[in-house]
Amino acid sequence: MKPAANLSHLWPELPFLDRFEAAADAGFAAVEVLFPYDVPAKDIQQALGRGGLEMILINAPPPNYTGGERGFAAVAGLEARFDHDMRRAFRYAQALGAGMIHVMSGPGTGAGARETMTENLRRAARAAPRGVTLTLEPLCPQAQPGYFMNDYALAAEIIAAVDAPNVALQYDTFHAQMIHGDAVAVLAEYRDIVAHVQIGDSPDRSAPGTGGVDFDAVFAALRDSGYDRWVSAEYTPGGPTDKTLGWLAAF
Repeated sequence: MKPAANLSHLWPELPFLDRFEAAADAGFAAVEVLFPYDVPAKDIQQALGRGGLEMILINAPPPNYTGGERGFAAVAGLEARFDHDMRRAFRYAQALGAGMIHVMSGPGTGAGARETMTENLRRAARAAPRGVTLTLEPLCPQAQPGYFMNDYALAAEIIAAVDAPNVALQYDTFHAQMIHGDAVAVLAEYRDIVAHVQIGDSPDRSAPGTGGVDFDAVFAALRDSGYDRWVSAEYTPGGPTDKTLGWLAAF
């Protein structure tokens, strides 16, 4: 496993483009950014290059600058908007070299939302550029009220229904702990479909080791399973980020 930094969360005290240098100085080789769309891709490319960094993940959908709602994956009636948003996300991912796109479900409940999201993901998986994996991440109600993708079993069922090699699970310790009460048990159950890991502690998405998640057990489970991908820090530092990086010793 390899550590990465989420620059939408870490070093909030710095201007966005300066966070890349801070991550490189802290020893990270890769970063992710939730919504990079407000910054010209060339500026991010230059920041990545200066730090020798790899961009591993971005989120979709991007902001809708034309007004109206964004094409959330689980919202019936917005299928055309979803397809449009994903095309833009694909272009940005290719420009930045990001190999993963977290596809956000948006709001919704019930069979209709499930069917809409499944069909949208099938189309997106077929349209995705070679080498790009689409990830689903359950988000807890405390962080995202009304969000459709709010349970790991639901995510696993939709991934199975889509049945595409480039659609996988994004596991987050904070959300897993908040939704199911035991992040370690969630990892054990769904490890086989996990393509990406994010870490933050519960109940406040704080730095690892400050809350209820057993990170020693999480890291041991990842090692024991042979997980060799990125583990990205996505938490609220609550102070200078450099003082919260003690968890890096696990790597």
